[in-house]
Amino acid sequence: MTTYPLMAMMQLGIVPPVTFPTDSRYYGYGVLNYTAPDGQVSAYLQRRIIPQPGAPNYATINQYTVVQGDRLDLIAAKYLGDPLMSWLIADANAAMRPWDLTATPGRVLAITTPQGVPGGPIA
Repeated sequence: MTTYPLMAMMQLGIVPPVTFPTDSRYYGYGVLNYTAPDGQVSAYLQRRIIPQPGAPNYATINQYTVVQGDRLDLIAAKYLGDPLMSWLIADANAAMRPWDLTATPGRVLAITTPQGVPGGPIA
């Protein structure tokens, strides 16, 4: 039996399960539960594997060369129209730690369409 009221309410269906918006990197992934031997239940996100960069997973629509002081959210806002889509740039450039993408000036980032969305040549 769980001692956390929120977890108990989720198990009873009083609180709906977590769903992620369509622009989230976790859209389509669920929240799973692990029950420890002592009966304690812990919620966790379903495992998400970063897709391999490049074709056929992503279509590169532009490239960006990092300059000192860049932030990934600002690059995403400029090229993708939404700072919350910075995860797409991280995925397309195979970054486990997104902040590494802007750590080195001169690095060239692929700006891509979401996985499965066709795109044109580099602009």
